[in-house]
Amino acid sequence: MMNVLSAQDKQRWRQDGYLVLPGFFEQAATEEMLGRARQLLDEFDVEGHPLTTFKTEADGEHVGDDYFIGSNDKIRYFLEPSSLSKPAPGAPSKLLVPPAQSINKIGHALAQLDPVFRKYTLENEKVANVAKDLGYHQSPRVLQSMIICKQPRIGGVVPSHNDSTFLYTDPPSAVGCWIALEECTPQNGCLSFLPGSHKTARVSSRFVKDPSGRGTTFESVAGVEPNEEKWDELDGWVEAACPAGTLVLIHGNVMHRSPPNPSDKSRLIYTFHMIEGAEGYTYDEKNWLQPTKDMPFPALF
Repeated sequence: MMNVLSAQDKQRWRQDGYLVLPGFFEQAATEEMLGRARQLLDEFDVEGHPLTTFKTEADGEHVGDDYFIGSNDKIRYFLEPSSLSKPAPGAPSKLLVPPAQSINKIGHALAQLDPVFRKYTLENEKVANVAKDLGYHQSPRVLQSMIICKQPRIGGVVPSHNDSTFLYTDPPSAVGCWIALEECTPQNGCLSFLPGSHKTARVSSRFVKDPSGRGTTFESVAGVEPNEEKWDELDGWVEAACPAGTLVLIHGNVMHRSPPNPSDKSRLIYTFHMIEGAEGYTYDEKNWLQPTKDMPFPALF
């Protein structure tokens, strides 16, 4: 095994709850992923699409139709809400931008089904070695692989949140691997983090399938008191601007967010998550994203 992370990297990860690794992917690899992402965008066919949008409210209305729930073992397209018209009651929505520029994200099984993203996720020795170096999982399982677009001028805000709320295990174990396919700046919607918040942010709610069958909802986690902090009002947020080819590791409890993209430049990224697959960690049937018999969550190593 080749070590990828230095002792200083590991200390920064433990201290801050995230780690920015510029140059993790060489230019050729980054361009291959970016080219494939743009190809998928160009292949989007709006004909017959349910026009499912992806809403990012951390505790409010959220996407949850069958098209979303059924994306666990497929590659599907989710639209930016502001890419659609707001028609009169009973009238259909229409795209306000070209189809390729309307997409918020593509997911959620790219790592399993797309040969390019599989190459840089499940078949990538350097990715496996950085996860081993991190030492956070005994048996990491990969899930929720997706392209997130932040389209020019219409890319929406992502409010402060932590990922374990959306990919809940008992106890929490999520880690995000976030890869910049283009330069990410404050102007086009780079990530911001509240360093150290993974040590105090409690996972007190979880994103689940609505028991009524109507999509998704948030459910309180028994025995966990919600934090009283209003995260957005706290001082200390740090912008994580980064060049293309950067890998950002994100602890499942750390609070992070991103602003809208009013610029003329897109901010395409590829991301996937890991959860602990070892004994003693439960990922249950309440979670919105489910493995299937034919496509279980694959092991990274």
